[in-house]
Amino acid sequence: MVLSSAPSPIHLPGTECFIRPQVSLADFTSYRVGGLAQWYVAPRNWDELQATFEWFRGQDLPLLLLGAGSNLLISDRGIPGLVLSTRYLRRTHFDPETARITASAGEPIARLAWQVAKRGWRGLEWAVGIPGTVGGAVVMNAGAHNHCAAQYLVSTTVLSPDGTLEELTPDALNYSYRTSALQGGNRLVIEATFQLQPGFSRDEVMETTNRNLQQRKSSQPYDRPSCGSVFRNPTPHAAGWLIEQLGLKGYRIGNAEVARRHANFILNCGNAKADDIFRLIRYVQERVESHWSVLLEPEVKILGEFSLT
Repeated sequence: MVLSSAPSPIHLPGTECFIRPQVSLADFTSYRVGGLAQWYVAPRNWDELQATFEWFRGQDLPLLLLGAGSNLLISDRGIPGLVLSTRYLRRTHFDPETARITASAGEPIARLAWQVAKRGWRGLEWAVGIPGTVGGAVVMNAGAHNHCAAQYLVSTTVLSPDGTLEELTPDALNYSYRTSALQGGNRLVIEATFQLQPGFSRDEVMETTNRNLQQRKSSQPYDRPSCGSVFRNPTPHAAGWLIEQLGLKGYRIGNAEVARRHANFILNCGNAKADDIFRLIRYVQERVESHWSVLLEPEVKILGEFSLT
């Protein structure tokens, strides 16, 4: 998406926040690819968030909610409408009486895992290697090491564009593997509360957390930009195993490559285009379906217009 001329940034009254035009989204995704957002805003507090939605209600624009950008593939052609990032919405509150933690949407889930471990609370050891935010973890039902967000979530507060606030329990979110009722909608996760298990040795919980992190580092590539796991795991075999058996590790299209360390990762090996990654995703899907009769479903959220040529 290319605009003929860039309009001026829009100042939100009563705040220090600006809605900026034509902002490159490559800077805000872990793949380091993506075109321009027509409008981009990153509120830092509740007042700025309310002011953003007040402005948005007066526009005829689509809305994209963006956290850490760790599970997104955004088109080189950009995204029309307003891209609202929660990356600066960070606040945590620990309740020692109930062993619950409430965290804002932009709080990195991995940092939260360390904070919980240092208190000797069990429950988030699995999250230490996940590159996303609390908001993304709630929406995607993030998981690892046979655990997931739905197991520990008590409730989440979401904001609709019309200004309605709702407190939702896991039952209302229709959780299943890497999915929830919040996907594909415009309700924004503001914060989430998790139930932890207190009373354990701090050193023991820290050791488990660190072991999980080292396991992920040894088995998954972190040296180049990626989105993490590209495909959801079908049963009975993992997506990475199905891809690896076809000899696709190291296969490239442009500067996008199927990782040699873990075949369910696709890496940006240097100035890859979003189209390169998209075409490689489709190629892997076609090969796996042709050989195994299994259609791999992307775990990465693919946004915008792409080309297969």
